[in-house]
Parts: sequence; C-alpha cells; structure tokens
Amino acid sequence: MKLVNLNEAKAQLSRLADAAAEGEDIVIARDGKPLVRLVPFETRKRSDGFGIDRRLGPLPGDFDKTPTDFKEYS
Repeated sequence: MKLVNLNEAKAQLSRLADAAAEGEDIVIARDGKPLVRLVPFETRKRSDGFGIDRRLGPLPGDFDKTPTDFKEYS
C-alpha cells in the first residue's frame, strides 16, 4: 500500500491513476490519516445483474404481492 499526501496526489494524479490501474494500492491521506483509495474502474458485463440471478428465469407475475399468510403482520 502506498500512502500519498493529498497535496502530493494533486501534483501526481496522472501517475497515481496509472499505478492504481496497474493494480497498485494507492491511498490518499490528509494530515497523515487515510482519506480515499484509488482503485481501477471495472466495467460490468451485462450478465453481472443485481438481485435475482438472470439464469433463474423471469420473475413470477405476483412476486410483489403480499402473501396471504403474511397479512396478519402488516
């Protein structure tokens, strides 16, 4: 992990961004305290869906209806 002061990071942002893109762990600090971490941007594949796994198929038509046995709790 490379700890870099915020003022130094301002002056060397391009070099630090290149290093982070190559996998180096870059942490930017203010007054010696870690503030942010530079990480490479990862493009998501269309198959990387959130929530329900796309391989399971479509959602049932009544997926958002409250089950009858649950109504006593609401």
